[in-house]
Amino acid sequence: MSQAILHGIRVISLCSGIAGSAAGLQLREAGAEVVMVESPSNPARLNAALFATLNRGKRSITLDLHNANDHQQLQRLLASADVVLHDFTPQVAAAHGLQDAQLIKVFPNLVISAISGWPQRYALANALPRETLILARLGLLDEQPGHREGPVFVRMPFANWLACWLCVIGVMARLIARDRDGRGGIAHTSLAQAALVPMTMHWNRAQTPTPTFAKGLDKHIPIPLHPCADGRWLHVHYSPDKAPWMATALAALGEAEVTRLNALWPPSHVAPNFGANKAVIATRPAQDWVEHFWQHDVAAQIAAPFGAIYFDEQARLNGYVVEVDDVVLGKTLQPGPAWKVQPPARVGGSAPVAGEGNKQLLNAAPKPALAASAGGSLAPLHGLKVLDLGAYLAGPFACLLLADLGAEVIKVEAPKGDAMRRLERIFSGTQRGKLGVALQLGDSQTEAVVQALARWADVVHHNMRLPAARKLKVDYDSLKALNPQLLYCHVSAYGPSGPRADWPGFDQLMQASCGWEVEQGGAGQPPMWLRFGVGDFFAGLSSVYALLLGLYQRNHTGAGQMVNSSLLGATLLTMSEAVGRADGSVSAIEHMDGEQTGLSDSHRLYACRDAWIAVAALLPDEVERFHSVTGEHPVDYFAGLTQHAALEHLADANVPAEAVLEAQLDAFLDSPEHAAAGLHTHYPHAVYGDLQQIGAFWDFGDLPLSLQRPPPALGQHTRQVLEGLGFASDELERLAAAGLLTL
Repeated sequence: MSQAILHGIRVISLCSGIAGSAAGLQLREAGAEVVMVESPSNPARLNAALFATLNRGKRSITLDLHNANDHQQLQRLLASADVVLHDFTPQVAAAHGLQDAQLIKVFPNLVISAISGWPQRYALANALPRETLILARLGLLDEQPGHREGPVFVRMPFANWLACWLCVIGVMARLIARDRDGRGGIAHTSLAQAALVPMTMHWNRAQTPTPTFAKGLDKHIPIPLHPCADGRWLHVHYSPDKAPWMATALAALGEAEVTRLNALWPPSHVAPNFGANKAVIATRPAQDWVEHFWQHDVAAQIAAPFGAIYFDEQARLNGYVVEVDDVVLGKTLQPGPAWKVQPPARVGGSAPVAGEGNKQLLNAAPKPALAASAGGSLAPLHGLKVLDLGAYLAGPFACLLLADLGAEVIKVEAPKGDAMRRLERIFSGTQRGKLGVALQLGDSQTEAVVQALARWADVVHHNMRLPAARKLKVDYDSLKALNPQLLYCHVSAYGPSGPRADWPGFDQLMQASCGWEVEQGGAGQPPMWLRFGVGDFFAGLSSVYALLLGLYQRNHTGAGQMVNSSLLGATLLTMSEAVGRADGSVSAIEHMDGEQTGLSDSHRLYACRDAWIAVAALLPDEVERFHSVTGEHPVDYFAGLTQHAALEHLADANVPAEAVLEAQLDAFLDSPEHAAAGLHTHYPHAVYGDLQQIGAFWDFGDLPLSLQRPPPALGQHTRQVLEGLGFASDELERLAAAGLLTL
């Protein structure tokens, strides 16, 4: 068997949170040796299921970083490493001798990736990195709809999972740049930047917006989650009206009754007969409906209990669920790699026993020095040429990230426009940094243009279904014949193998099948979609990681390949806080209360007299101090206080808490503090004038990001790009007259 892509790369991980630990897992399964440095009494081990999953296949060294001798051992360990991961604030990192400047000076080849709570240039850089508090401060808890008015607790730690992917993308981009430049450096991200990833859809502001852009997508739009006759709920994406059972039932109801039922609900942007659909779906069991919809190409999933996906055939066939014999838990089912490359991912065995590597690993030889180039600092992916054939969210967002990292990206969409252009703010949020070409694929008259683009590209990336790609002659085999070194990256819904390989799928359906809609609904309540579109972003980010693994491999071997990720695989990874068992059971997790306020007295939202606060007291001493302040009835205690007074009382007792900010779009984009930290940016747009959007997702220190190019208007760069590839102006005019191009 050939060596894994990251064979020979050593990673030292000083992470205790989900994001950093999961990042180490991704690097380990791409072939790196990952050595976790933990304290002799590591509290992360108390969460047995999460620890077992996130640390499988790693090595363990126990060190007390407050001990001078152990600190020297850490320095020797770093000399043997290529990458160091940590989730310390800058202040804590400095206390452990891990400040950036010192590491870069002593270990110039080392790639350093920190996942802090906030960017290191931000005023809150040293604040406690607790996700709930960060979401509260950003105003994101007010962005999630609930069963009641007011801000809502978010059950999935989505910022941690997004930060995991941002971290490994940053590390891979730095390793690729290190091969080019001969030096390491930083590749930092934060939970705050990760939390802002999905807000690219919503937090945009234009100087001259169109009415559609200005409207955006309200959080209260009805979501097609429908109760069925057996009490289970079904999430249906887009209109099910053409499915035979639905069509027959709508006809039987008659136009007047359909109109009446629809009027009971606000208009839906995905289903014109939302109310009538709901009434009809209530007449049959969920399993009957989902099988019927699947037979007729209607995207749908039952809102399943948390962990049920471990026993799903499609997940097992694609390796998104793996069997691991853990030293503590025994035989378990765990989330497998969410991406596929060649050579393939290597699933590790049990998480390590604490300190098992102390004798062997602490005497490792230092890495030999690299020869640094004399050139200037270039963006990490400078010179990479990317052809973006994607639509909706996952594919285009992935290519936005590649553009941010310095790649030259050409977006190709149909002359009538990407399907998402009707949702202008969401569309714009995934298109920054690209040159826009409006071109009809699949027509014999444009075949030469498509072939020229394929020969130009280093990378082709898309998320259309593969049968459609083959029909349009943009599948891997067709394009590889034109460009043998091509890297071809595909994002599917359900993975490349199994009975659902070519099915349609969307973020909402993955949330349903992985149990997150049930969990976000709260105890005893109907399921609820997490509005942040996390499955699309998980899939897009994991595809970029797979692509950079492929690029790293190609840079060393010269061989191109097809890599892929999927919505199902990337969302299933977030199930890591539970494991499946051979008897069909699933380990326990914390459930949110029916009021959607939180998980416990000490980790939840509280309504004060005038506003809300978030409390995240997670350690035993913090919980004790919390109860010493609030007594036995914290709800009543906070109801009698103003938000300001409540936060003062908690701060005096050193209890982690934060004000829950609301209606923050304009406040966020108005903030010069956010701008200075790179959390938002702006540029001139051809239609919208000055356009403000979410900013940088990384800090590479000496390597710049590329955030200057706005999203393209339809066909804005068609002539520029195609003339640059050698096509004459009169030929382009002919294709435009035939409706095959937009110039």
